Amino acid sequence: MGTRHRKSRKRRGSRTCGWGQIGQHRKSGSRGGHGNVGMHKHKWTWVLKYDRNYFGKHGFHRPNRLPSSSVNLIQLSTIVENLEREGKIQTIKGLPVVNLVELGVRKLVAGGKINRPLLVVVEKWSEKAEKTIKEAGGILITPKELEGVAS
Repeated sequence: MGTRHRKSRKRRGSRTCGWGQIGQHRKSGSRGGHGNVGMHKHKWTWVLKYDRNYFGKHGFHRPNRLPSSSVNLIQLSTIVENLEREGKIQTIKGLPVVNLVELGVRKLVAGGKINRPLLVVVEKWSEKAEKTIKEAGGILITPKELEGVAS
């Protein structure tokens, strides 16, 4: 079809372009619910079937919370292997020292097992992690205690 024969060309200057009174065929109301329009009206059955939690507030976000960076025992063993490969591991009292504070980790949790003695420097740890480290012959200390042990 040639452009000159299109309806849009024929309707130029007619103000409503064949859509009746002014305002019809405009704005979001006449689009039939694009996006999230009509969820509480004609799309209510869809909400009930597929997204029951669409309305309302869910949970609480604390804006000033400190991120708690933690590592489990499996990750700790990987860190030790990487440090040994790079040659960046020190020893105190015959134990390899892993300073998690320098790596930006605040807490050690017990996920997995560790089968070698280590001296781990960390701010906090779980009871289960402490038990597992001590069973392997290792030691858990805080950064303040490290100064006393190193000297």
